[in-house]
Amino acid sequence: MMTSFNAELPAQPLSGVFAPALTPFDSAGKIDQRVFTAHCRWLVDAGVGLAVFGTNSEAASLSLGERQDALEELIVSGLDPRRFMPGTGTCSVKETVELTRHALGLGVSGVLMLPPFYYPDPSEDGLFSYFADVIDTVADDRLRLYLYHIPQMTGVPITLGLIERLLKRYSGTVCGLKDSSGDWSNIEATIRAFSADGFSVFPASEALLAKALPLGAVGCISATANMNPFGLARYYQSLVTAPDAHAPDEAMTLAVRRVFSSMPMIPAMKYTLSQVTASPGWADVRPPLTSLSEQDRLTLDQALKEIGFQMEGLSAFV
Repeated sequence: MMTSFNAELPAQPLSGVFAPALTPFDSAGKIDQRVFTAHCRWLVDAGVGLAVFGTNSEAASLSLGERQDALEELIVSGLDPRRFMPGTGTCSVKETVELTRHALGLGVSGVLMLPPFYYPDPSEDGLFSYFADVIDTVADDRLRLYLYHIPQMTGVPITLGLIERLLKRYSGTVCGLKDSSGDWSNIEATIRAFSADGFSVFPASEALLAKALPLGAVGCISATANMNPFGLARYYQSLVTAPDAHAPDEAMTLAVRRVFSSMPMIPAMKYTLSQVTASPGWADVRPPLTSLSEQDRLTLDQALKEIGFQMEGLSAFV
């Protein structure tokens, strides 16, 4: 039975740096909840929010029950649900509703929702109907829905036209978007079209923060927040408070992004955590992913050594 929480409406829209938190597995292939909680606590201590069950969380390889149980355990452990933006999007309206209702019941401030991604080239009408069915069925005034635009993985873009239609009917519920396309022209167009009305745009790469924030972006939801949360949080804050000044963490932040972007990202990040935390299980991934090859491990180790990368605050894992 789900633990009961007194969940209130979020006081303000989410902003800042969020991590699609990596998911550790134990020797039996199950989510290692103890390690998962320690990792998420480390991220929060760094000033980073938790976009658990995103792409880099291997969410598509997790069952609904696993996602629900793991999220509940994280919050029962004392992590603030107001810093959560869990992924709840699936191809099924019914399953998406189930995950979303569960997350809202735990008091999260928002959910990140993929479009249905199996059928090719769905029409805008079809996509609108999907999101409308989810919102109308959830039927909860606490819902704050962040759309997830990652067309290189889903084959389904979240277009400006779709956003406009959703905002017209569900203003205050559909309140933002994560753009993982890497297409700056699309990110810029989305910010310019909707940010003035309070629509929150999060690029997926910290490399775009310096030019996205002045236009009205509110932060980033970055895979490499799993590797460099303290530095990335400081970098974001420096851009917000002193945008015209030199950001002292910029060079390392962008170097870390470049290194991990050059590798199979999820296996590379999990391998790195396995090394720095002395927890070999961190290197495990679920099929169809495979662990980082020996040659890639050597290449990654050398690249991180060359940039002088070290993780901060690792006492959280002890």
